[in-house]
Amino acid sequence: MGRTAVVGGGVGTLVLALVVMFLGGDPRMVLNAQRVAAPTPAPRAAGPVQESAAESQQNHFIRVVLADTEDVWNAVFREAGATYREPKLVLFRDVSQSACGTAESAMGPFYCPADEKVYLDLGFFDELQNRLGAQGEFARAYVVAHEVGHHVQNLLGVSGRVHSAQQRTDKVRANALSVRLELQADCLAGVWAARTQAQKNVLQAGDIESAMSAAAAVGDDRLQRSARGYVQPETFTHGSSEQRMQWFKRGLDAGQIKACDTFSAGGG
Repeated sequence: MGRTAVVGGGVGTLVLALVVMFLGGDPRMVLNAQRVAAPTPAPRAAGPVQESAAESQQNHFIRVVLADTEDVWNAVFREAGATYREPKLVLFRDVSQSACGTAESAMGPFYCPADEKVYLDLGFFDELQNRLGAQGEFARAYVVAHEVGHHVQNLLGVSGRVHSAQQRTDKVRANALSVRLELQADCLAGVWAARTQAQKNVLQAGDIESAMSAAAAVGDDRLQRSARGYVQPETFTHGSSEQRMQWFKRGLDAGQIKACDTFSAGGG
């Protein structure tokens, strides 16, 4: 399953610090999927998606958010003298196939760098609202923007660098690197929100709170406590609720990729 990916175009000052810090050579594509942490739903039989009116409206909203991320990241890469390759979106229920393997609802939303596609299980958004308590449309927008953040990391070579480092270390350190990668995707989601607001002035009262609620809802500590009744920080792969909110807010406040250096930041 070995593949390589070439990061296209010259990268300018906006992302140069990240590239110098994380790459140091030809980036290799990470073959495992990067995703938002998700609860484990009850098993369901796979089947074709029959959209209800509510799902049709939701899916339209998801595609609008994806288009907004394309506007933002095309502009960011253009400012840096680079070219942004837009990811593809796959909406599914229960089971789908990706270049990274079988996509199942238990995995939660994820990004596959091997085919540069964002995979979103329709049932996850019900879980997010009904089981995890993250209300509002912008909670869903945060999830989409987080997965697109992984696409940005892939284009910059950050994902490949991290994956390579994980192969050379122990499980605890590999988990810690995964946390840093996920928190950076949260920060990049914040950058998207800031830039979208600056460009289009579309955020409404409660939108940021909705996104922060979603970030908190998928924190490792909250999910572990809900599932097991206790927390094991050394097994975290996505970050705590506090960390996820913190890094989303940092990207939101700065609106710049350079604010999202989770790898050099101490502590959270």
